[in-house]
Amino acid sequence: MRMVPLFFSTVIVIFMFLFQWPKINQNQKKEKAAFITLTLLGWLLINFLFIFPNTPGPTEFIDFMYKPLGRLLE
Repeated sequence: MRMVPLFFSTVIVIFMFLFQWPKINQNQKKEKAAFITLTLLGWLLINFLFIFPNTPGPTEFIDFMYKPLGRLLE
């Protein structure tokens, strides 16, 4: 497993968090929760793609779902 991309993605997310967190008003709890959630999901997704680079994308999923329907309509 390549550790360098995982390390740099983590460093980038930490710097992004440290730069953006103070700009969010202290009373905006929903915005802070959304920021944490989206940042965490993005970090997990990019690390998943670093570990498994050949993972099929969303277009392959759409093709898989609708290919039988396309054959029925022909």
